[in-house]
Amino acid sequence: QVQLVESGGGLVQAGGSLRLSCAASGSGFRINAMGWYRQAPGKLRELVATITSGGNKNYADSVRCRFTISRDNAKHTVYVKMNSLKREETAVYYCKVQVMPSGVLRNYDYWGQGTQVTVSS
Repeated sequence: QVQLVESGGGLVQAGGSLRLSCAASGSGFRINAMGWYRQAPGKLRELVATITSGGNKNYADSVRCRFTISRDNAKHTVYVKMNSLKREETAVYYCKVQVMPSGVLRNYDYWGQGTQVTVSS
Protein backbone atom coordinates (compact mmCIF):
# COMPACT_ATOMS: atom_id res chain seq x y z
CA GLN A 1 0.00 0.00 0.00
CA VAL A 2 1.24 3.48 -0.87
CA GLN A 3 0.54 6.44 1.36
CA LEU A 4 0.84 9.98 0.01
CA VAL A 5 1.14 13.03 2.22
CA GLU A 6 0.89 16.46 0.67
CA SER A 7 1.94 19.73 2.21
CA GLY A 8 2.66 23.34 1.35
CA GLY A 9 -0.73 24.67 0.36
CA GLY A 10 -2.17 27.85 1.78
CA LEU A 11 -3.15 31.41 1.08
CA VAL A 12 -0.97 33.58 -1.12
CA GLN A 13 -1.41 36.88 -2.85
CA ALA A 14 -1.54 37.08 -6.61
CA GLY A 15 1.97 37.17 -7.97
CA GLY A 16 3.29 35.23 -5.02
CA SER A 17 4.85 31.80 -4.77
CA LEU A 18 4.22 28.51 -3.06
CA ARG A 19 5.99 25.17 -3.01
CA LEU A 20 3.99 21.98 -2.68
CA SER A 21 5.43 18.68 -1.54
CA CYS A 22 4.10 15.15 -1.78
CA ALA A 23 5.88 12.33 0.00
CA ALA A 24 5.18 8.68 -0.74
CA SER A 25 5.66 6.01 1.88
CA GLY A 26 5.36 2.27 1.91
CA SER A 27 7.47 -0.57 0.65
CA GLY A 28 7.61 -3.19 -2.04
CA PHE A 29 7.16 -0.94 -5.04
CA ARG A 30 9.00 1.21 -7.51
CA ILE A 31 7.84 4.73 -8.20
CA ASN A 32 7.62 5.69 -11.83
CA ALA A 33 5.93 8.91 -12.90
CA MET A 34 4.90 11.53 -10.37
CA GLY A 35 2.74 14.55 -10.98
CA TRP A 36 0.50 17.34 -9.84
CA TYR A 37 -3.07 18.05 -10.83
CA ARG A 38 -5.57 20.63 -9.68
CA GLN A 39 -9.29 21.02 -9.45
CA ALA A 40 -10.98 24.39 -9.15
CA PRO A 41 -14.57 24.67 -7.91
CA GLY A 42 -17.01 23.60 -10.59
CA LYS A 43 -14.26 22.46 -12.93
CA LEU A 44 -12.70 19.18 -13.93
CA ARG A 45 -9.39 18.05 -12.51
CA GLU A 46 -6.59 19.10 -14.82
CA LEU A 47 -2.94 18.35 -15.30
CA VAL A 48 -0.41 20.78 -13.86
CA ALA A 49 2.88 18.97 -14.39
CA THR A 50 4.41 15.51 -14.43
CA ILE A 51 7.90 14.12 -14.10
CA THR A 52 9.12 10.66 -15.03
CA SER A 53 11.55 8.53 -13.07
CA GLY A 54 14.20 9.63 -15.55
CA GLY A 55 13.50 13.30 -14.93
CA ASN A 56 11.54 14.14 -18.08
CA LYS A 57 9.06 16.90 -17.35
CA ASN A 58 5.75 17.87 -18.86
CA TYR A 59 3.77 21.00 -18.07
CA ALA A 60 0.35 22.36 -18.84
CA ASP A 61 0.71 25.29 -21.20
CA SER A 62 -0.87 27.61 -18.65
CA VAL A 63 1.88 27.03 -16.08
CA ARG A 64 4.92 26.56 -18.28
CA CYS A 65 7.73 28.95 -17.35
CA ARG A 66 6.10 29.76 -13.99
CA PHE A 67 5.94 26.35 -12.32
CA THR A 68 8.80 23.93 -11.80
CA ILE A 69 8.30 20.27 -10.94
CA SER A 70 11.07 18.24 -9.36
CA ARG A 71 11.53 15.04 -7.42
CA ASP A 72 13.83 13.52 -4.85
CA ASN A 73 13.94 9.81 -5.56
CA ALA A 74 15.74 9.04 -2.31
CA LYS A 75 12.90 10.63 -0.36
CA HIS A 76 10.13 9.42 -2.69
CA THR A 77 8.97 13.01 -2.86
CA VAL A 78 7.71 15.22 -5.66
CA TYR A 79 7.63 19.00 -5.50
CA VAL A 80 6.14 21.79 -7.50
CA LYS A 81 7.35 25.35 -7.12
CA MET A 82 4.69 27.76 -8.25
CA ASN A 83 5.65 31.32 -9.08
CA SER A 84 3.59 34.29 -10.24
CA LEU A 85 0.38 32.68 -9.04
CA LYS A 86 -2.90 33.96 -10.44
CA ARG A 87 -6.29 34.21 -8.78
CA GLU A 88 -7.76 31.74 -11.24
CA GLU A 89 -5.26 29.14 -10.03
CA THR A 90 -7.11 28.83 -6.76
CA ALA A 91 -7.84 25.12 -6.52
CA VAL A 92 -7.23 21.93 -4.64
CA TYR A 93 -3.91 20.55 -5.80
CA TYR A 94 -3.45 16.78 -5.89
CA CYS A 95 -0.36 14.73 -6.39
CA LYS A 96 -0.49 11.48 -8.29
CA VAL A 97 2.12 8.78 -8.12
CA GLN A 98 2.45 5.87 -10.51
CA VAL A 99 3.93 2.79 -8.85
CA MET A 100 4.85 -0.72 -9.89
CA PRO A 101 4.66 -3.26 -7.07
CA SER A 102 7.48 -5.76 -6.82
CA GLY A 103 6.80 -8.80 -8.96
CA VAL A 104 3.90 -7.14 -10.78
CA LEU A 105 4.24 -5.96 -14.36
CA ARG A 106 1.74 -3.15 -14.30
CA ASN A 107 1.47 0.32 -12.87
CA TYR A 108 -1.01 1.57 -10.32
CA ASP A 109 -1.95 5.19 -9.71
CA TYR A 110 -2.30 6.64 -6.24
CA TRP A 111 -3.68 10.08 -5.42
CA GLY A 112 -2.92 12.34 -2.52
CA GLN A 113 -5.67 13.80 -0.37
CA GLY A 114 -5.27 17.24 -1.92
CA THR A 115 -4.03 20.53 -0.56
CA GLN A 116 -5.87 23.82 -0.94
CA VAL A 117 -4.15 26.69 -2.69
CA THR A 118 -5.96 30.00 -2.50
CA VAL A 119 -4.67 32.97 -4.46
CA SER A 120 -6.08 36.32 -3.35
CA SER A 121 -6.06 39.61 -5.17
